[in-house]
Amino acid sequence: MTLVHPPVTTAPEIPEARGTVSDAVRNRLLGGPGQLPGETEIARCSPYGEDLHLTLHLSYELHYRGFAGVPDTLEWDPDLLRVRALLEHRFESALRHDCRDAPPADEALAALLMEPVDGTGVSRFLLSGGEAWPLREYAALRSVHQLREADPHLWVVPRLNGRAKAAMVAIEYDEYGCGRAERMHSQLYADLMTDLDLDPSYGRYVDAAGAETLAASNLMSFLGLHRRLRGALVGHFAVLETTSPPAAARLAEAMRRTGAGPAAARYYDEHVEADAVHEQLVRREVVGGLLDDDPGLAPDVAFGIAATCLVEDSLARHVTEAWSRGETALRTPSDGRALLPTPTGEARRVGRGAR
Repeated sequence: MTLVHPPVTTAPEIPEARGTVSDAVRNRLLGGPGQLPGETEIARCSPYGEDLHLTLHLSYELHYRGFAGVPDTLEWDPDLLRVRALLEHRFESALRHDCRDAPPADEALAALLMEPVDGTGVSRFLLSGGEAWPLREYAALRSVHQLREADPHLWVVPRLNGRAKAAMVAIEYDEYGCGRAERMHSQLYADLMTDLDLDPSYGRYVDAAGAETLAASNLMSFLGLHRRLRGALVGHFAVLETTSPPAAARLAEAMRRTGAGPAAARYYDEHVEADAVHEQLVRREVVGGLLDDDPGLAPDVAFGIAATCLVEDSLARHVTEAWSRGETALRTPSDGRALLPTPTGEARRVGRGAR
């Protein structure tokens, strides 16, 4: 039986602030008084830190579903856009620095086809583990992006031509269920969450997601919203589609092993089949077509691949190190209350790294 939930038409609640910058922007979105942060204050933010990435999330969500109580007119508010530009510059500068030794696009694409020999990574950890709670935590964290799975990549479509555009639309047609709402990958993910006794509401677990999760999600929006970064977004897309099938196969097996339910495994089964085909289309037609039309975008494609690997590796390290200690990978408030309900019989410690 296919699980289909009625569409959520209400916007999510706005997340709690995580520092002075996000507090000021959040306050402005809710109509409160006070000044927005300037260049000096934003320059003090860690480029991969909680305050900066929660603020970017607040800024980007205005282009998706918005927030309850926040006027739609603020989407293009010039003062908020100025703050967003400063945040993006801080984030991009760090990414450019940390990806400065990235290999050329063709080498980077070839490397994506080779799985690491060390046997590490989130999917391997979850497959080998004996408990269900890390699977639930991972599903909650990934919901920040997966409940709008393909949306940021669609922004690149009007910026492509010929083969690249045709192949991109063909792949996205699959992502959106080939015209069937119940088969959209975002809907399949909501069904997965229901099987895991999680709340599938859009934006529900943003407060539980740390900077590593938000950075991975924000990178997609950042690349998608800027035409100058269309090559980098194609590189980002290539990483997700190329590396998905083997990881999805392990996650599907992990769901079955822990008795998560058929919908939980179905989401990953779908990606094993679909992304194996998508990987060929992405490399040959989307990337190949883009670079045939504009060879000068090759460094941008390489940057997109390197930046995506950087933020995804950071997230993977964060969650697996926490789980290896028996600790939650979720953020917790100062009083230590759990942000993700724990089914009876499961237990995990709250460690310093989860705060």
